[in-house]
Amino acid sequence: MSLTVFLSFLLFTGFVVIFTYRKVKRDQHHSKDGFFLGGRSLTGGLIASSLILTNLSATSFVGMSAQAYTNNMSVMGWEVASGVTLVIIALLLVPRYLKQGITTIPDFLESRYDMSVKKFVTLLFLCQYVINILPTTLYAGAVVLAEIFDIKDLLGITEFQSIALISATIGLLGFFYAIYGGLKAVVIADTINGIGLIIGGLMIPVFGLIALGHGSFSTGLDTLLSAAPEKLQSVGSEKDPLPFSTLFTGLLLVNLYYWGTDQSIVQRVLGAKNLKEAQKGVIGAGLIKVISPLFLIIPGVIAYHLFGANAGNPDSMYTRLVNEVLPKPLVGFFVAVMFGAILSTFNGVLNSSTTLFALNVYKPLFGKGKTDLELIGKGRIFGVVIAIISICIAPFIMFAPEGLFQYLQMVAGFFSVPIFTIVFVGYISKRVPAIAAKIALAVFVTSYASMQLIFKVELHFLHQLAILFVACTLLMFVIGYFYPRTTDYKMPINESIDITPWKFRFEASAIVLYMVLGAYIMFSNIGFISDDPSYMQIYAACGVIMLAGIIFRTRQQKKRQAALSQ
Repeated sequence: MSLTVFLSFLLFTGFVVIFTYRKVKRDQHHSKDGFFLGGRSLTGGLIASSLILTNLSATSFVGMSAQAYTNNMSVMGWEVASGVTLVIIALLLVPRYLKQGITTIPDFLESRYDMSVKKFVTLLFLCQYVINILPTTLYAGAVVLAEIFDIKDLLGITEFQSIALISATIGLLGFFYAIYGGLKAVVIADTINGIGLIIGGLMIPVFGLIALGHGSFSTGLDTLLSAAPEKLQSVGSEKDPLPFSTLFTGLLLVNLYYWGTDQSIVQRVLGAKNLKEAQKGVIGAGLIKVISPLFLIIPGVIAYHLFGANAGNPDSMYTRLVNEVLPKPLVGFFVAVMFGAILSTFNGVLNSSTTLFALNVYKPLFGKGKTDLELIGKGRIFGVVIAIISICIAPFIMFAPEGLFQYLQMVAGFFSVPIFTIVFVGYISKRVPAIAAKIALAVFVTSYASMQLIFKVELHFLHQLAILFVACTLLMFVIGYFYPRTTDYKMPINESIDITPWKFRFEASAIVLYMVLGAYIMFSNIGFISDDPSYMQIYAACGVIMLAGIIFRTRQQKKRQAALSQ
C-alpha cells in the first residue's frame, strides 16, 4: 500500500471527524430530543444522505458486485425497488409518524396496542442490532479495509489481529459519533461522506470502463453493452439470487419494514424539523437508491470483462477493481468514503440502540422522575457496553461457517416482516386488539422458523414471508372481529411539529417512479440488450410528457399562490 493512498485516506477521514466535532461541540444535548433526534432540526439533505449512508455498508459494495460478477444484474432489485418503497413511505407513513411526534417505532405500538407489545418489539430490535448487525458490519468493513491496506503484511500481524484492529478502530469512531455527538453528529458526518460516496462510487465504473477500453471510455462502454449482454439482465429468473417475482411479494414487504419501521432508519426521519423536510429527505433517498446500481452492481460486470469469469473469489472483485483502475490518490479518497459508509451503518445502529434502551427499557423500569440528562447518560453507558461487545465479537466471525451472511439475510425474516405486519394492521384498523398482535407475532416467527429450519420448504424465503404476511394479517382481523377493542383507536396528535406537506412531493415521486421503470427497461431484453429501439423511444416520449405535466402543474401552483397573496 503506497504512502499516497494512506495519506489521502487520513486527510479525508480526518476532515470529516474535525468538521463534525466543530459542528456539534456547541450542542450540550440536555434534552432527549436533542440527543436522540438531533433536536428535531434535520433538513432534507441531511436526512437523505444519512439514510443512504446508514443503508450502505461494505457488504453492499462487495456482495452486490460479487453477485453481478457471478450471475447478472437481477440483484439490483434490492436497490431500485427501494425507490418505490421510499415514495410510499414519504407519502403515507412519514406524515403519520410526525403527526404523532413519536421518538421510536415501539412508541406507536404502545399507543396502538399495549406496553407488552412495545417491550417485545424493542427486545427484537435490540437483539438484532447487538447480535447481528453491529458485529457483522464491523467484520465486513474490516475485511475490505484490511485487504485494500494490506494491514497483515504492513504491520506483520495475523489476519485475525488485522480484523480485530480495524474493527476496534471503526467501533471507537462509531462510539464517538453516536455516543458523544448523538444523532446530529451522525447525520453531519453522513452528509459529508454521502457526497464523497456518490462521487467516489461513480469513479469506479468510469475508470473501470476506461481500463476496459484500453484508455477509451466509449470503447469500454461498447464492450460492456455488447460483449456479454446477458450480464446486464435485471429481470431475474427463478434460478437467480433475486427472482423478479419477489419484487411484488416478500421484497416489497422487507423494504417496507426496513425503510418504514426499522428504528435505525426511521430515526433520521423522526428527527426532521417538519414534514416538508422529511418528505424531501425520504424521496431524495429514493432517487439515490435508483441510481445506486451504477456504483454497486455495474463494477461487478466490469470486473467480469476485465478479469474473466474465473478470476478468484467473487467477493474480492470489487476491491481488486478499486486497486487496479483508480489512480493511487483516488484510491485513498474512495477508501475513506467507503470507511465512512461502514462507520455510518455502525454508528447509526448504535445510536438507535441507545435510544431504544434509554426510552423503552430504562425509562419505564427505572427512569421515573429522571431528567433527560440522566436518561442520556444511561443510554451512553449502554452504548459503550454494546460497542465493546460488538468489537469483541466481530473478529471471531471469520471462523464461522461459509455462507454466514446469506444465512443472516434469511434470519432477518424472523423479525422484519412480523414487526411490519403489526404496524401495518395497527394503522389500517381501529378495533384490532393487542392480543391479536401478540398471537400474530408468535405465529409468524414459529411458522417461518419451521419453514427454514425444520421442513426446508422449496420456495424462495421472500415468497414465504409474503404468504405469512397475508395469513397473519387475516388472522389479526379475524381476532379483531370476534374480540375487538372496547373503543376505537384514536391516534394522538402532536401539535408542536409542522405537518405541512412538501408541495412538490407528487412531482418528485413521479420522477423517482419513472426512473425505476427506466432502470428495468434499460437493463432487460427491451433495453440495452435488445436490437429493437422502439421501447426506449416510447419510454423517452413518456418522459417528455411527464416533464411537461410537471412544468404545467408548477406554473398553476405559482398562479394560485400569487392570487392568494393579492
